[in-house]
Amino acid sequence: MYKIGAFKQSALLDTRRIRRILRAGYGVVIGHIPQNALSQAQNNNNTSPHIAAPMDAAQRKRTRVKMYAVIKTGGKQYKVAADDVIHVEKLKGEAGDKVELNEVLMVGGEGAPKIGTPLVEGAMVAAEVVKQTRGAKIIVFKKKRRQNYRRKKGHRQDLTALRILGIGVDGKKPSVKAAPKKAAAKPETDKAEAKKPAAKKPAAKKSDATDDLSLIGGVGPVIVKKLADLGYTSFKQVAEMTPEQVADVDEKLNFKGRIEREEWIEQAKELMAGKAPRAKVDQEAAKEQKK
Repeated sequence: MYKIGAFKQSALLDTRRIRRILRAGYGVVIGHIPQNALSQAQNNNNTSPHIAAPMDAAQRKRTRVKMYAVIKTGGKQYKVAADDVIHVEKLKGEAGDKVELNEVLMVGGEGAPKIGTPLVEGAMVAAEVVKQTRGAKIIVFKKKRRQNYRRKKGHRQDLTALRILGIGVDGKKPSVKAAPKKAAAKPETDKAEAKKPAAKKPAAKKSDATDDLSLIGGVGPVIVKKLADLGYTSFKQVAEMTPEQVADVDEKLNFKGRIEREEWIEQAKELMAGKAPRAKVDQEAAKEQKK
């Protein structure tokens, strides 16, 4: 049996225990150590088994316990520390917004841990919304045997990615580090020359006079509105359309030759001359045929 003076209570020494003692940097090993255990411990730790090297400031800083908290949000609990990024149930807010999580169940890391009953009084966690995202897709499949019943659905849960900025206790707000400002994007100097604007096609001249274009056969309220957006609001404008303007309207409204096929220009000229609309004439003729 071999004993160690690093602990108050005695413990059996073996290769694994010696390695752990040397790695942790504890005190003097007392007693006779088997040669095989000693050589193996030295090889793994590269240090003397009798006296541990003192820890410097950098090592003590690395071994210092980081402050953490256990929070509750969306019906779930999360252990968080500063600069952690967690995904929680969806919270309101856009990227860059600050949020405060006040349901803190436990705070630890500096001194004795504080456990809430159920919440830690005066504790809060500050966080920043990184983005609104969705979780991995899951498949929901239902089946009833011998009933020819099968239903398959996919689902992706809405989530919010949060970056923990700090933890505050005793009613104090956490100290939040200012996020580094992004450098302004430099204008690109090697851009290709801007494309020359295409030659504009002749548009209809705007006039204050407006006519009911729905009197033209084949023109309904929807087409009247589309023609008005292009600047055609009177019979005169339709009657004076050039072949280029007809082709332009055909292309923009996807008429596929409808203007020429339904003789809109001829109908507009007849309406300007005071003739009855073709649609009404056709309706009256149909009524007379039925009689």
